[in-house]
Amino acid sequence: MKFNSVFDIIGPVMIGPSSSHTAGAVRIGKAARTLFGKRPTWAKIHLYGSFAKTYKGHGTDVAIIGGLLGFDTDDTRIGKALEMAAETGMNVQFVQDEASTDHPNTARIKLGNEDESFELVGISIGGGKVEITELNGFELHLSGNHPAILVMHNDRFGAIASVTQILAKHEINIGHMEVSRKDVGKDALMIMELDQNVSDKIEKELAVANHILQIAKIVD
Repeated sequence: MKFNSVFDIIGPVMIGPSSSHTAGAVRIGKAARTLFGKRPTWAKIHLYGSFAKTYKGHGTDVAIIGGLLGFDTDDTRIGKALEMAAETGMNVQFVQDEASTDHPNTARIKLGNEDESFELVGISIGGGKVEITELNGFELHLSGNHPAILVMHNDRFGAIASVTQILAKHEINIGHMEVSRKDVGKDALMIMELDQNVSDKIEKELAVANHILQIAKIVD
């Protein structure tokens, strides 16, 4: 097995007993918060496999909520995340789901506010690393360990080119890219993991490109 860093072996700097059940859970929660774009007023979290069996003992519950509050893996407030969420008015519910999944450390996070809702599926693959495998019904493979942009767009010719041309103009390299759609001619989701963060200025430029509906980004 190839490791890129010593942290791939010992895991990240973190609060909690388990890089998979705690640090990974924080990152899944934070990815949901980042992609939703704001603090939710409610969250319903389905836990599967070993997440469901040991989530209280390993702190998976406080870790996910800490992520939803925007905390990093080493934030000392994680242990009080449930109380802090309640203080902000966030209504939180955990479900120990018995459905089978491809990975034992799987969480489905449904969240929202009075106006909109959002759904994300994430898995913790060890060492604090995660993958996002579903977003609002779109299948994807997003590591969450690199800067990334997620682009909702019309399924039309030229949509992908309009984004890649802007990134090329600003000398931003794409490390991984995939496109998912639910049906021909409907909305599609473009995911790009990048070698560097996208500035707010570039994000605004992407948002008005041809056939683009919505932009979200994950920064390193």
